[in-house]
Order: sequence, then C-alpha cells, then structure tokens
Amino acid sequence: MNLDLFDTLPAGLEKIGEQSVVLRQFASPMQDELMAAIDQISRQAPFRHMLTPGGYTMSAAMTSCGSLGWITDRKGYRYQSVDPLTGKRWPDMPHVFQALAQQAASMAGFEHFQPDSCLINVYGVGAKMSLHQDKNEKDMTQPVVSVSLGITATFLFGGLQRKDNTQKIVLQHGDVVVWGGVDRLRYHGILSLKPASHLLLGERRINVTFRQAG
Repeated sequence: MNLDLFDTLPAGLEKIGEQSVVLRQFASPMQDELMAAIDQISRQAPFRHMLTPGGYTMSAAMTSCGSLGWITDRKGYRYQSVDPLTGKRWPDMPHVFQALAQQAASMAGFEHFQPDSCLINVYGVGAKMSLHQDKNEKDMTQPVVSVSLGITATFLFGGLQRKDNTQKIVLQHGDVVVWGGVDRLRYHGILSLKPASHLLLGERRINVTFRQAG
C-alpha cells in the first residue's frame, strides 16, 4: 500500500510521518487472544525490570518471545536467543502475534514483514520510556510495529536527532503504531503514565512491539 496514493486515508488510519501511521483500534478485536498469549509467555519467561548500561532500573517490566529477545544490562543493549533469567530459549512467538504484526505492517505499506522478535513491556502508573531509537536490529528496511493495550498513554514521536521536536500522540487500547522506511530511526518514547484504570488490565498498560532483529 502506498499511502501517497490516498486523498483520504482508510478509516482508522492516521498518518503521523512520511512512512509512519497509527492504526486506531486495530488490535481490539484480538484482545482476548493477545492477553491469553501474553499470560502464557510470561509463565515461561517472567516479566522483570532490567538494568540499563548506566545502572538504572527500567520503570517498565519486560519479557520477550520469538527467536530473539531484547535485553539490557551493564554490558549494553542487545538481542539474544536465550533468556538470561531462565537460561532457556525465549518462548515461541504465538500465531496471533505474527498475524497481527504482518497485517498491521501491510496496512502501513510494508509488505512481507517477518518479525523474529517481540518485546512485551508492562507499564504501571508513573512508568515511562525515555526518548530512544530502535537501532540494534540488523535490517533497517524492516518496520517497527507497536501495539498498545490497557490504559491510555502519550506516545512521543520525534525526529532523527534527539533534540528534534516531538509529536504527542494519544494511544488507547487496541491502537497500533507502525513506522519504517525514512522514519525508521526516529526517536520515540512514552510519557509518564497518568493514574487511570482499564476494564481489562486495571491500572496497567501493555505494549507489544515487533521487530525483525536478526
């Protein structure tokens, strides 16, 4: 799909950059399957608060699935096939995850996306994610697909330099953000979550992010 061909974008699709979109409520019809899959993954690879190379504890708890999981510790940021907490390989990526990621990427104009890594973050009230680039992946031609579940969050979408201005984009349960191409290395983050409650997840937000890392 070439978004430049549309005078009016498809319903529920908001363009936020040259090659980046928000798909409003795209994941909502799959919420029960997604939550069941997350529960199963977290039983095999529990959520944990990782340490940054600088020694800070991340406010969001994390786990992964797929052939590669993203980790951070004193040695740096990287992907690896083994969960350092359990010493076992990360859980397989569920079919519902793979299908959602590929469908969302296709809607955004990125065909043939084959994610091999899925990072799952759990945010409580007050948790945040500082501005950063996703740059540990080998193939920068592949997009990032990010799914929001639970309480509302404000997504910061910046430029290619940390100092660039940022857009503030409100993300609600079921929204999916896809960015790639010329936008692939744009800085992004999440503002500190405000007190709120969601019928399905209570005072939590879960973010499920897909990448082709290897």
